[in-house]
Amino acid sequence: MRTNWQSAFRPAKVTRRVLGVGVVLFLAALLLFSAIGAMAQTQGSPDDLSKLSIEALMNVEVTSVSKREQKLSQAAAAIFVITQQDIRRSGATNIPDLLRMVPGLEVAQINANTWAISSRGFNSPFANKMLMLIDGRSVYSPTFSGVFWDIQDTILEDIDRIEVIRGPGATVWGANAVNGVINIITKKAADTQGGLLTVGGGNLLHGIGEVREGAKIGSAAAYRVYGKYFDNTHYIAPSGQDARDKWQMGRAGFRVDWNSSARDTVMVEGEMYGGKTGQTVTRFVSLTAPFTQTFTDQTSLAGGDGLARWTRTISKTSDMSLQVYFDRTNRNNAIFGENRNTFDLDFQHHFAPGEREDLVWGMGYRYTRDDFGPRFGLSFTPNSQGLGTYSAFVQDQLTLVNDRLYVTVGSKFEHNPYTGFEFQPSGRLLWSVRSGQALWVAVSRAVRTPSRAERSVDFDITALPGPGGIAEVVSIFGNPQNQSEDLLAYEWGYRAEVSDRLSADVATFYNDYQNFHSNELGTPFLETTPLPPHIIIPNAFANKYHGHTYGAEISTNWQVANRWRVSPGYTFFHEVLIREPGSNDQGTARTAGDNPRNQFQIRSALGPFHGVDFNSSLYLVGKVPNQGIPLYSRFDSMVEWRVTPSLDLSVVVQNAFRRQHQEYGPTQLGQQATQIPRSAYGEIRWRF
Repeated sequence: MRTNWQSAFRPAKVTRRVLGVGVVLFLAALLLFSAIGAMAQTQGSPDDLSKLSIEALMNVEVTSVSKREQKLSQAAAAIFVITQQDIRRSGATNIPDLLRMVPGLEVAQINANTWAISSRGFNSPFANKMLMLIDGRSVYSPTFSGVFWDIQDTILEDIDRIEVIRGPGATVWGANAVNGVINIITKKAADTQGGLLTVGGGNLLHGIGEVREGAKIGSAAAYRVYGKYFDNTHYIAPSGQDARDKWQMGRAGFRVDWNSSARDTVMVEGEMYGGKTGQTVTRFVSLTAPFTQTFTDQTSLAGGDGLARWTRTISKTSDMSLQVYFDRTNRNNAIFGENRNTFDLDFQHHFAPGEREDLVWGMGYRYTRDDFGPRFGLSFTPNSQGLGTYSAFVQDQLTLVNDRLYVTVGSKFEHNPYTGFEFQPSGRLLWSVRSGQALWVAVSRAVRTPSRAERSVDFDITALPGPGGIAEVVSIFGNPQNQSEDLLAYEWGYRAEVSDRLSADVATFYNDYQNFHSNELGTPFLETTPLPPHIIIPNAFANKYHGHTYGAEISTNWQVANRWRVSPGYTFFHEVLIREPGSNDQGTARTAGDNPRNQFQIRSALGPFHGVDFNSSLYLVGKVPNQGIPLYSRFDSMVEWRVTPSLDLSVVVQNAFRRQHQEYGPTQLGQQATQIPRSAYGEIRWRF
């Protein structure tokens, strides 16, 4: 497939000298803070890092691996938990920046409102092998397969935790949970009582305002209502001009938790949002020269969702839940217009058949209907379509060998209208070597089902002058025969509480992919409608690649002193894709490899000292040759002062090492990548 966007930007230059100076400054700051910590007197504080011990971090309750509560130390999967304390100390104002702290994730910002986020390879604006959920509601779009990050938001203080699985989670979460699952879990309404008012702003984040009110309803129920608005200004185009990629968003919502009886709880939540984002695009606009044009486009965003969940405790070893949600989303710009409605019903039952067995099973149904507005050079056939998916799953855990060996087996069974029946089994084994140490291995199968675009899109990418001046239009066509991509994953990991001040988590993997997507070049043909006549150079989606990836992820927590915690992490990744005989694809092997081979991070959390916290993060990301992105670094720092128990002041600097840098290249939809500038902002948070 031909593309002409590779030369449309100048990559940011990050010199070794700047990187070296940054590392030295960071380490010097850590040593200085260590000295301060050693001299400081011990004083009690609700946010004292010593209160959340290494042992407590290892035993955080998680639910994403098996859809039931279990300790992190007993989960036979590569899982990382971002706690509310991590969120507060990060200084982040959006969910993508929070995810940077997860070893094994690549988070690349494309412009002021767009990110590429993936786990274990194949990163892109629509990373199609990464499933994301918010309180059990999937926000994975079936249009292009991926997540629209510009609409995923909430008040960050209302998030209880974010559980991130690197590796397949398809046995319980279904198709498209291939390389990972991001599960955002918000706090219960009872945990957000009283009022909250947050205001802030800076050079890029021109303004942010949050308000939330929570109270009880009698003795058995509680609620919260909230609203949030922010205005994020333009970034810098590769030319040095204003990128015109401003991002504005407002939302309002509520949550109610009700203990309707001694055995029954009901949760209901809902939200509405609206906003707009900007972008600079280079797009095919005409069948006569000049064929393409660079212009500023604006996307209007609107939508809402509602979710209800009923949970019944049958006994100490048995419970069940029924969940239903509805989601509506609308996106509209010069390139693309979509209205989508989704309805989802899910039932789950968890029980213990015996003393050493724990079983969870469930079934579900999802129906989604889309409606695409007509756009020049982009259409879907048919223009509107409804799709229903049926599913069921079962997962059983057996405890063996004196409560030290755990075996978990299960599978997801789904039927979708594109590829029919799919099954996604897994087997996991965890051996508790000794107290605080566990070794685990897993073998899993997962599939990524075709997107709506891969089956039915007609997309004109660009046009070139052909013989006699006639336009040659490079187009991509959907393929109704496109099949699911297939993954067989082998994983093993080791998780250890080395001492009461040090823990380590190591995960390695080998992924074998079959039926990997490709773009096959077809025979050019003459098209006379619309006029003037032009030659179509067709490319069609197919499944003519296979390959493998392997790598390792390491995360540690070191309690240097009672008030100082350091968390280093490292990721290694390697990928090989091979064309099948008969394929003439020229671009997939390149564009699928938009991932750095090495990533390193180190986060420091220090304090509080008389109510003041010092938090810093250093991220080093290896070069991404396919995108023309060299090695770059990012240094974020935050100082927060808890003036009173109800009033916080904070100052944050992001990307402090350089005035600007680039993390990704232009997208296939013609969206220009921009430079990520240095930013600073202040925030006031008042609880009442």
